[in-house]
Amino acid sequence: MNEMSQLPTSGQGRSLLPTPEQRERLRRKRTLKDNFSRYGIGAAGIGVVIALGMIFVYLFSEVMPLFKSAQVSTEQTYAIPGLEDGESLEHLTIDRYDTLGASFTDTGRITFFDLDGGALRSSFEMPRPDGATRSVFATAFATTGAFAYGYDNGAISLGQVDYAITYPTGSLRHIEPELKFPFGEEPLILDDEGRAINVLGLQVSDRGTYAAAELEDGTLMVTSFDRQENIMTGAVTVEQTTAELPGFEGRARQILIDNRYRHLYVSDDAGYIHHYNIGNLSNPRYLGAVQVTDSGYVSEMTYLNGTVSVIAGTSDGQVRQYFPVRDAQNQYDLTHIRDFARYDAPITHIAVEHMRRGFLVGDELGNLGIHHSTAGADVFDAPMTEGPLTRIAISPVNSLALFADENHQLQVASVNNAHPGISFSSLWQKVWYEGSSQPRYVWQSTAGGDEYEPKMSLMPLTLGTLKAAFYAMLFATPLALMGAIYTAYFMSPKLRGKVKPTIEVMEALPTVILGFLAGLWLAPFVENRLPAVFSILILMPIAMLVFAYLWSRLPERLRTRVPDGWEAVLLMPIIIFVGWACVTASPYVEIMFFDGSMRQWLTDNGFTYDQRNALVVGIAMGFAVIPTIFSIAEDAVFTVPNHLTQGSLALGATRWQTVVGVVLPTASVGMFSAVMMGFGRAVGETMIVLMATGNSPIMNFNIFEGMRTLSANIAVEMTEAAVGSSHFRVLFLAALVLLGMTFLVNTLAEIIRQRLRNRYGNL
Repeated sequence: MNEMSQLPTSGQGRSLLPTPEQRERLRRKRTLKDNFSRYGIGAAGIGVVIALGMIFVYLFSEVMPLFKSAQVSTEQTYAIPGLEDGESLEHLTIDRYDTLGASFTDTGRITFFDLDGGALRSSFEMPRPDGATRSVFATAFATTGAFAYGYDNGAISLGQVDYAITYPTGSLRHIEPELKFPFGEEPLILDDEGRAINVLGLQVSDRGTYAAAELEDGTLMVTSFDRQENIMTGAVTVEQTTAELPGFEGRARQILIDNRYRHLYVSDDAGYIHHYNIGNLSNPRYLGAVQVTDSGYVSEMTYLNGTVSVIAGTSDGQVRQYFPVRDAQNQYDLTHIRDFARYDAPITHIAVEHMRRGFLVGDELGNLGIHHSTAGADVFDAPMTEGPLTRIAISPVNSLALFADENHQLQVASVNNAHPGISFSSLWQKVWYEGSSQPRYVWQSTAGGDEYEPKMSLMPLTLGTLKAAFYAMLFATPLALMGAIYTAYFMSPKLRGKVKPTIEVMEALPTVILGFLAGLWLAPFVENRLPAVFSILILMPIAMLVFAYLWSRLPERLRTRVPDGWEAVLLMPIIIFVGWACVTASPYVEIMFFDGSMRQWLTDNGFTYDQRNALVVGIAMGFAVIPTIFSIAEDAVFTVPNHLTQGSLALGATRWQTVVGVVLPTASVGMFSAVMMGFGRAVGETMIVLMATGNSPIMNFNIFEGMRTLSANIAVEMTEAAVGSSHFRVLFLAALVLLGMTFLVNTLAEIIRQRLRNRYGNL
């Protein structure tokens, strides 16, 4: 029989094999489909990589401005307006709209001028007593606009700069400077004996007005002024309370008073700062002194915003920060906190920023430095003048600065220093914040007042993220993996067809619902039945093992009545009974072992207990993570080739020996991937931790305390953050840290997964 006669034919004798033309068309179609699939999948993969890369690029674009260096650029230079021959400059200010500047001279003249060009706007003369000579000048904190001149007869004149803003018809905003006298134009008598004032300190706040002075004979005194206005006549009376302060060896150079009128500081000519408690003027107390330098004196001293921290500059170029710290005896000690970059010449002037903890420093060589106390950062350093930098002013919005030199030349400079409070140390290291007894990690980004010191350490948030994920995985991983092994290998197909979809449906539950239940039901339940929770964790596994042992001892004729793979159904009554028994016995256990309250017992033994804590989060978030781990791990176990398990059983191994020796190594790659997927889900979870943790950014792994995670913090605070602010960009940095953490974990997981695949891939 020839070859052609063996080919299949149709009923009419036609061959069913495709012709060469048909085969060529099929080959072209197949090639086209293969190429489309190959390049389509490749393009999709590249698109995913590009999308992830663009996410990183976008986050970096929002974060990078945090770490840009400060820039200062001189825009104009002209002679100080209104300053006449023989006069010296005492002070400079800028209004909040960067429109007007003001100069204060030693003769009592205040001159306002346009910053653009230096044209004179108006001038005022401070009143003074007849026959008296001005001897000293002082200012309160910059935001108050208050200042005072002291005289050689023991009197002072108090004034306050203000700006009236109007919008004339058809014109732009008009700013008119004003000089106000809160206590009237008549000078106030500080010393009844008429002794000359050598050094003057002033502070004004909503708590009143205080002035302190060193008189010509070395006497130190402090006076409070209380303004009373008659609502009927409008007459103003001033009540004064004066106290004399204990003296010290040497003479004063500068005096500072805080705006709460508790602390008073006096720098001397020997390099010391003396600390007084003036909270009770009837009994002021000397609290001691700290030595700032042993090779010179304190040439300049000023308060930072909030009037808690003191910045001291010395004649040998040191710049240091101090603030009072409460000791174990509830007493305040002025404490050295940190040092800033040292200068090559004596410090001549320090100007503080109005709304944050930054300050500008000038020295005798004309160098300018910009620093920030919270960040501990030196953000700018450059020469600005050829001679000493005698006076510096910074605008309330930190965008413009004035620099005066010994030749009475004034520089108007723009300042670009948007985020000086952010540095590596402020984000990741302990920071000694004002009011703290020691350096700490703290996240507390906002508060109700402008004097607040923002605290933006990412350490509590990062640790909180790991803490939440750790307890969730501790709860979920054993249950999910053990359940996956049993369901895939031991459970009957019919029962598996009901159990597996039921668990997978759990993943569809909205996490906001889980968080709601965890916060409003689970947290109070756990708090009121703590013994039940721990009893269940301990007794439930024991009850299962006891049941398994008893089941194995039953006669075979009874055990065979239960179909193979349905044994788990028999455990359900045991689980329900043990859970009910633990909950019912919980109050009696508390009475017997914990004096009626396990929570109080924990508190008495040094364990802080919060209702919304890591235990609640671990249970709730573990419940959300279990379906992810279970589904992937169960598929990995179920897809282990039958010939491997059957071969193991044929060689005499038991089913559990087969699981340990064959199934687990073969499925380890998939099971490890399942755990990593679950961990990624736990790290990025937001709503559960947001609603069930209390959102307290603390630094511990205490299971009875809450936490704040990176994702929850972003969800809570992003809507409150001003666009472009430091707070706003630090939240983007938190998102970048979270993304980087997930990327790092997934990369390590992939490396481990590949090694497991190489090791067990040949089974």
